[in-house]
Amino acid sequence: MKPQGPLKGVKVLEFVGLGPAPFCAMMLSDMGADVVRIDRPGAHGGGSGDIMGRGRRSIALNLKDEDELALCRQLIAKSDILLEGYRPGVMERLGLGPEVALKENPALVYGRMTGWGQYGPLAHAAGHDLNYISITGALGAIGPKEKPAIPLNLVGDFGGGAMYLGFGVLAALTHARTTGEGQVVDAAIVDGAVSLMASQHQLIAAGLWKPEREANLLDGGCHFYSVYECADGEHISLGPLELEFYALLCEKIGVDMGEYPNDWTGKGWEAGQEHFAAIFKQKTRDEWCELLEGTDACFAPVLTYEESAAHPHMVERGTYQDMDGFRHPAPAPRFSRTPGAIQGPAPVPGSDRDEILKSWEI
Repeated sequence: MKPQGPLKGVKVLEFVGLGPAPFCAMMLSDMGADVVRIDRPGAHGGGSGDIMGRGRRSIALNLKDEDELALCRQLIAKSDILLEGYRPGVMERLGLGPEVALKENPALVYGRMTGWGQYGPLAHAAGHDLNYISITGALGAIGPKEKPAIPLNLVGDFGGGAMYLGFGVLAALTHARTTGEGQVVDAAIVDGAVSLMASQHQLIAAGLWKPEREANLLDGGCHFYSVYECADGEHISLGPLELEFYALLCEKIGVDMGEYPNDWTGKGWEAGQEHFAAIFKQKTRDEWCELLEGTDACFAPVLTYEESAAHPHMVERGTYQDMDGFRHPAPAPRFSRTPGAIQGPAPVPGSDRDEILKSWEI
């Protein structure tokens, strides 16, 4: 398909990696960018089931070969954005570090994705999402009282990592197109995860956040911002923080607001949890959906992936899209004039060499 989206015409050079950098490249592709991925010779993969690899073209280069390295530098010279997710120093040892790249292309945006960042005592240590969010305080704040809960790799890799890399390189691209000056974007998951917790730090500053888990308004400690089990073993979620929404919920489920008030300080939360738990055990999840879903009670069922894809709201919005029998998340966010699109399946590594060189005029 022809590229479409607000980033149509932007050339992105992606060095193959894992996790947040490929996810960022997927988002840029979904918005219409021409993403070329440099793969290792002999690599396997591709196809519609490789969701985070979708929408690229691929060229395989042996970066230890001088001719291939020179070709890579030519690609860099034609790029608007470069994305790499290696440990600090790897690209420099390959002869492709920022000093070399920006000399080849002064307007280049050089995006670097790591867990710990490009400098600091831990910069060269191995790690993964769970380790990165551990030192930020995010992991310690999530989960039941007994021990922290692992929030998949949403808070670190993708929330604190890929999203901030994408935001950073596009901000830098705006600057580059205005001034002709490229720069390095140091996107560290530890930085992004801390930034994501701005609201918690604001609550701490106001004296409204306790260090214990399940002791706060938004961490499961509050009876009107929590998850409850139903009669069939399924679960529902509640979030009526505003007084008028809480009043509606209480009216519909038969709760006396005077006995269980909408108190943000912690007063009555434990008793409220016990009372609400007993109420929601009286009906199945579907029965509660029939009563509460679509109202201002701030209610939603807790669904599986399969159930989410079949939910009428998700279906009408096209939040999931099918590609050759594989379910893909649709491009997000949505644009009124220049909508993004899944630009195609993930390429077989190295399969687009001639086409890339021709279209990039190399």
